[in-house]
Amino acid sequence: MLALMVAVNKEASRRMEVMVQRAKREGTPEPSQRFVLNRFAIQLAENKQLNDFVSTQKSGWDENAAFVASLLEKIEQSEVYQDYMNNPEDNYDVDREFWRKIYRTLIQDNDELDAILEDQSLYWNDDKTIVDTFVLKTIKRFDEANGPKQDLLPEWDSEEEKDFARKVFRAAIMNADEYQRYMSEASRNWDFSRLAYMDIILMQIAIAEMMTLPNVPISVTINEYVEIAKFYSTPKSAGYINGMLDGIARNLVESGRLAKFIEPKKEREYKPKKQIITKKHD
Repeated sequence: MLALMVAVNKEASRRMEVMVQRAKREGTPEPSQRFVLNRFAIQLAENKQLNDFVSTQKSGWDENAAFVASLLEKIEQSEVYQDYMNNPEDNYDVDREFWRKIYRTLIQDNDELDAILEDQSLYWNDDKTIVDTFVLKTIKRFDEANGPKQDLLPEWDSEEEKDFARKVFRAAIMNADEYQRYMSEASRNWDFSRLAYMDIILMQIAIAEMMTLPNVPISVTINEYVEIAKFYSTPKSAGYINGMLDGIARNLVESGRLAKFIEPKKEREYKPKKQIITKKHD
């Protein structure tokens, strides 16, 4: 997504060369180059981390030249662009803020772009919101003084966070049969084989977190996966997963397989947010 901004600026530079040459031939005033000489865009194009990443990719925005050209035209027709070109202030902060506004208004919510990304990977629908947040934060962090050595926003806040994700993921995969047995034991009144597969996945990861991260309270784990279920599973899944995980945790604690304190059920009883769930279902 950062490389897309570079691609747009590159296309604008190509067009500018043509217009400047035409103006020289015809003896007319040359067009303003403020957009193509945007300080932030030039710094981003020279960024070492970004260029190292792009060099490892099998595809790039050159394969979607028509979209890049279309996006550039929309930018040039936008109110944000007109305000920028007419702004009497001309400094790095103005240049950086211009691209932040362009990303928010024309790139963040762009159906044509979403279609291109979905063709590359179905998982983009899930990733795009997070990526947009990362991009906007990255733009805000840019400092002209850092030049091409500007650090991009890291994927992880810390090594501890990275280890957390790896540990939970590994445990969920390696102990899948054992964790699903816990679910089966807790679903005596249900046909386990008929459960929504996404519910099984979410509970499997939640159990992995309970079993492998002793410092995370059970209530925190359950609440996290109940919230995730609201977005990724069925309208009834949040309440069901809440009850199942609560029962599984109690069985594990009582049997000595899980050494954690568990709160009295009445203090953390799940209350479904009907309005939110109904809205998501609709």
